[in-house]
Amino acid sequence: MVEWNYMLSALNDKSFWESRSVFITGASGFLGSWLTQRLVELGAKITVLVHDINPIIPFNSIVSDYNKIDHIVLGDLLDDKILDRLFNEYEIDTCFHLAAQAIVGMASKSPVSTFDVNIRGSWNLLEACRKNDNIDRIVIASTDKVYGDPTSLPISENNPLLASYPYDASKVCVDTLSRSYYSTYGLPIAITRCSNIYGGGDLNFSRIIPDTIRTLLKNKNPIIRSDGKAIRDYMYVSDTVDAYLQLAYNLDKTNIKGEAFNFGTNRPTSVLELVNLIVRSSKNKNLKPIVLNEDKHYIKKQYLNFDKAKKLLNWKPETSLETGIPKTIEWYSNTKNLKL
Repeated sequence: MVEWNYMLSALNDKSFWESRSVFITGASGFLGSWLTQRLVELGAKITVLVHDINPIIPFNSIVSDYNKIDHIVLGDLLDDKILDRLFNEYEIDTCFHLAAQAIVGMASKSPVSTFDVNIRGSWNLLEACRKNDNIDRIVIASTDKVYGDPTSLPISENNPLLASYPYDASKVCVDTLSRSYYSTYGLPIAITRCSNIYGGGDLNFSRIIPDTIRTLLKNKNPIIRSDGKAIRDYMYVSDTVDAYLQLAYNLDKTNIKGEAFNFGTNRPTSVLELVNLIVRSSKNKNLKPIVLNEDKHYIKKQYLNFDKAKKLLNWKPETSLETGIPKTIEWYSNTKNLKL
């Protein structure tokens, strides 16, 4: 279980969240599961939209109070009628939009389906919000990938959006659409641009952290497909959930509405440094990464400046890599029925 940060008012104000009718898209995914669990703990009235109701990992392994979710709606964001119905029927006032086709490799192989889910799904959601009089808080998930190859480091919110690849471009569109709905219709929207998120429950094994942990648990040497020199920052999932809650909590303020916020650690870490840290934190310290140096198509350096979030939201990350990585390894080691 993630240890939550209780320092900030948004994170333990049950009187605020208990009165909220919250809709979460992407609730069965990695970050969505942790956000759902935290809002369950805070007593929010929660509605989620899922593709099916079969047991889902990480959803069922993270959301321990599954039966406390008020409404589980079967469907997807491409069905605007479902969205209109649930917004009206359940009187949604707060929306966290996390759903996306987020696997970068799949987006490159199948860009049209990615654009359909990420862009059309998002404008369907924004339209449902626009037509709903109850909505007063909308948090939209963008990504640090919208900045592309950055013109300066660390990346601030003023950096241009220079995305080059299909997934990244789809998120630029979502980012821009969301800000247009704020500017044109006054929707109470704020946008998150997060660095690489990690923690238990991430089953996208194309990502370096879960893939490395899975490989180590199989007692194999981890593989680095690039040269290992790419620089990123990595943010623990509980810090990310805190960021989303704090942003939503403050969305009644005029200097928050319509704004995009970077959330990261501003701790530049190379892929090789990260993998070596995971190895040192594991039970297989004798294993060593194999650097293939095959993947040449990646941004060399990308990490975020989060001063804006620190100043306006009183947010900062609380979990270091040295603390978060062992917790993450423990989750994968202890989770039953997880096919590695």
